[in-house]
Amino acid sequence: MNEWVGIHDPADAPARESVPNLPSENKGWSRIGRPWIIGGLALLVALVGSALAWRQWNGAQKTAYITRAVTRGAVTRTVTATGTVNPVLTIIVGSYVSGAIQRLFCDYNTQVRPGQICAKIDPRPYQTVVDQDRATLAVAKAQLEKDKSNLAYTKTNSERLAGLASTNAVSKDAADIARNNYNQAVAQIAYDEALILQRQAELDAALVNLEYTNIVSPVSGTVVSRNVTAGQTVASSFQTPTLFLIATDLTKMQVDTNVSESDIGGVKVGNKASFTVDAFPKRSFEGIVAQVRQSPQTVQNVVTFDVVISVDNSDLALKPGMTAATKITVDERRDVLRVPDEALRYKPTAAGLASVPTKEGEETAVWGLRDGRPARVVIQGGLDDDSFTEVKGGLQLGDQVIVSERSAGARAAIPPPRL
Repeated sequence: MNEWVGIHDPADAPARESVPNLPSENKGWSRIGRPWIIGGLALLVALVGSALAWRQWNGAQKTAYITRAVTRGAVTRTVTATGTVNPVLTIIVGSYVSGAIQRLFCDYNTQVRPGQICAKIDPRPYQTVVDQDRATLAVAKAQLEKDKSNLAYTKTNSERLAGLASTNAVSKDAADIARNNYNQAVAQIAYDEALILQRQAELDAALVNLEYTNIVSPVSGTVVSRNVTAGQTVASSFQTPTLFLIATDLTKMQVDTNVSESDIGGVKVGNKASFTVDAFPKRSFEGIVAQVRQSPQTVQNVVTFDVVISVDNSDLALKPGMTAATKITVDERRDVLRVPDEALRYKPTAAGLASVPTKEGEETAVWGLRDGRPARVVIQGGLDDDSFTEVKGGLQLGDQVIVSERSAGARAAIPPPRL
């Protein structure tokens, strides 16, 4: 038992309180304060959680809308195609006869005139044929003269014997033989004349072949290709070999493009076109569609049509064979109101806005800002060139339309609750 109970010595009181009773008093205060501490900590956790939730909710609800203005300009629909730059007219100069190239008079970039000799084939075999045909013709002409003399004799003899036969001086058979010889002489003359014509034709053919040993330019122009060298033998037995390619006028060129069947319906003669070449990537060349050919070309089940674009090449910048990236203008509207196509594709993601239906056949709609919130604006659309769409009604110049959205940093604008 506690010895201090019942003693009321003031001097000893502190000792009693501090020594024997202190442990029991501390334990009592701990049991009383612990629930308050736990409750305070729970309240602190709840406040922190609510602050974080408020911050997250506030940031998620705020959306920044990116807008662009309705502008005025051109809306151009184009068809793209790849083609090759070629001269308007390219003449293939070949060889009609076979033989060895004796001399060359033309080379790349040579300016030629009609009738100018570009190459010479060895003429000796053909000259020999010409000499033979001339001799044969001379023989035929000499034979004609001989037969003419025989004709004159047979005629005189036939007339004489016919007179003698009338007086019975000679037999009628002798007169008939003389008349037959005369008729044969007349036929021989006709035969000789026909033979002379044949020999003359053979000589003319030989002279033509001899003339063909001179390879001449048929037009004025520029030699863009030379496919032979001196000493080379060309054979024209089955196919005429190509010796030179001559472009008639390099100041006028054309671009041969292949347009797919899905785009060819909008391409018409007279459409404007532009193209670039790798040699001048920053320069745009202008041209006009000169021809839409009806013949299809099928490559790997892809059907295309050849479209010819005429181009002025006064400065000779374009070279034959260049690859051209072409744009053909099939429709154009100038100085019209237009909106970017991003505005037509945009749909708000905010709750209650993305569910606005757009039925098939409904008028085109865009979204603008009204009191800070997206508002649907119905417009009357026109020509579309994949970058801008013509606006015929519903918007005015300078109106802002939404093209996209993003989550804004709205946390700084609306501060979280203080702890």
